[in-house]
Amino acid sequence: MEATTLVSPDRLWSAQEILVRPSPVPAVAGVYGWHFKQAPHSDLDAGRLLYVGIAPRFMANRTSTQNLRKRVRYHYRGNAAGSTLRLTLGCLLGLELRLVGSGKRMTFGKVGEATLSQWMADNARVCWIEQSEPWELESRLITQLDLPLNLDQNRHNAFHSRLKELRAHARQRARELPISS
Repeated sequence: MEATTLVSPDRLWSAQEILVRPSPVPAVAGVYGWHFKQAPHSDLDAGRLLYVGIAPRFMANRTSTQNLRKRVRYHYRGNAAGSTLRLTLGCLLGLELRLVGSGKRMTFGKVGEATLSQWMADNARVCWIEQSEPWELESRLITQLDLPLNLDQNRHNAFHSRLKELRAHARQRARELPISS
């Protein structure tokens, strides 16, 4: 049931619809699914669920302040240091990852992040379901579905090794470049 809601949602939401106030995304725990009008890589299909995420993540030692609204909005307008989805998409789209600030964080820089945000506004669509313990559903979905952009718990996916290698190469290249402001 939950998988169907994410794989074939009744409605997909755009960045323009999500980033308004009040946002239609509820400030509760849940699972969100990302679909793309244009695939971020030639080996991936457009128009289907490619990634699922959760809010909050399971934290044994403290309480997370994350919820669906915060996470979905962050993916649309944040940066690669705080969003594995943005990191993955930027790497797939060939944006240059850079060490920034103190040199501990990696993003695509102001221009690259703006380019990625625009690409997501044009192509990324999201849906969600409320779920009190979303980490349990996330594990089941990753096991049952073909989610090529998820890395965690997803070694069985055919795209996993290519994506992992691409992201590692981007990180290594970032370490070789001067720190960006």
